Amino acid sequence: MAKSKTKSYVLTLKLKTERWQEHVLEKRFEIARKLYNACLRECLKRYKKLQHDKEYKQVIQLPTSKEKTKLLNELYRSYGITEYAMHDFIKPMRYPFKKHIDSHTAQKIATRAWVAFEKLAFGNANQVYFKKQNEMDSVEGKSNHTGIRFKDGRLLWNELSIPVIIRKNDIYAHIALQDRIKYCRILRKRIRGKIKYYIQLILEGIPPKKFNKQTGEIRHPLGKGDVGIDIGTQTIAVCSQTDVKLLVLAPSVENLEKQKRVLLRKLDRQRRANNPHKYNEDGTIKKEDNKEKWIWSKNYIKTKNQLAELQRKMADKRKQDHHRLANWMITLGDCFKVETMNFKALQKRAKETKVDANGKYKKKKRFGKSIANRAPSLFLNILNQKLQYENKPLHFVDTFSVKASQYDHQNNDYKKKTLSQRWHETNGCKIQRDLYSAFLIMNVKDNRKEIDQQKCLDRWDRFIHLHNKEMERLRLHPCVVSSMGV
Repeated sequence: MAKSKTKSYVLTLKLKTERWQEHVLEKRFEIARKLYNACLRECLKRYKKLQHDKEYKQVIQLPTSKEKTKLLNELYRSYGITEYAMHDFIKPMRYPFKKHIDSHTAQKIATRAWVAFEKLAFGNANQVYFKKQNEMDSVEGKSNHTGIRFKDGRLLWNELSIPVIIRKNDIYAHIALQDRIKYCRILRKRIRGKIKYYIQLILEGIPPKKFNKQTGEIRHPLGKGDVGIDIGTQTIAVCSQTDVKLLVLAPSVENLEKQKRVLLRKLDRQRRANNPHKYNEDGTIKKEDNKEKWIWSKNYIKTKNQLAELQRKMADKRKQDHHRLANWMITLGDCFKVETMNFKALQKRAKETKVDANGKYKKKKRFGKSIANRAPSLFLNILNQKLQYENKPLHFVDTFSVKASQYDHQNNDYKKKTLSQRWHETNGCKIQRDLYSAFLIMNVKDNRKEIDQQKCLDRWDRFIHLHNKEMERLRLHPCVVSSMGV
């Protein structure tokens, strides 16, 4: 089946399940997990055989070229390391469970395992992980005609018929259901200690517009003009011709992060109290003669479940904050520009060991924790998705060519700054560094490699006025972080 190229969006609706239906779904999720692990194991097995092939060893040493890619693809096919080979592999395995898992769902499970392996094979991941018990929380079909499907307000899947909850006053859902359903996904979530099941409908088209009930106008209309974004690990600076803002990403996560730290310390104390034989006298875990099983007390499991619930809340609140921010930002303009950022690299520990002026070793930790909590890359994905619904792309400018953090538009030169230097002085004005970078990015030329000095000069007075206004707001606002320099 050819993959659809049309735009799509997701509508999530709750299922009204009975107890026996939950048991059936639980069984099917467990079968899906085992099939997934079997496919992933087979991929790794075939890949290991390929790595011992003499021809493969020679081809992998060749410089990158179309000829090398062609040879590698032929070798992958000969060893059965392809997505469709996994479809053939899962077919006989599924047969004993055909009452529970249909062929299309099985193929999607095989595809999911292949995608996980593909990241490892092409160097985008260091290793792959097998699904542990109760870790498979979603299964999906390939179309709305067979297998998992939605029809007449019910989920239908292999003699299982479950009503879907659609509220009468949910105008958004009723409008969305008029679009064609591409395929369906069943989702399992643990909320406040209870398992809840949902159906996700992948619909063709763009999401329905939400209107203000009082005025009847669109809530978040697309604006006009250039918008510059300077995104960091915790904050985001936004600059347009109508507004300038320096904001904390996902502010709702802040209080929950404190609760998370308390629970993590509690878990560590309980783990040590239950397993003193696993630790050395200095508190480190034993590396040798440590094959005994870990002992988990009831209170430890209770605390672990509390932590899981808190992390679920953090994920939901973080996503909600990102959507709110993106909805506000699209009203500022229609040409968004942002520097390319490698957040994955910023999460890793520093490789070099450095010593400070006092002779002490500097910590190798970088921005892993703040990136995990604030999820800047997720925000850019959400913003890009909303812009694509309006046929407007998110423009990524070349970081190394533009060098927004070093440029001075008044003197038309570059001056390197340290990361701790949070203010930029030019023409007698003191400007917050991130806001100034956002201003410069807003004025990048169409080639996305140069800053338009004339545009900067023309828009400077307006920017200074909005900048000073934002600085006044931040001084009175309690939600700030040290990196803002306020």
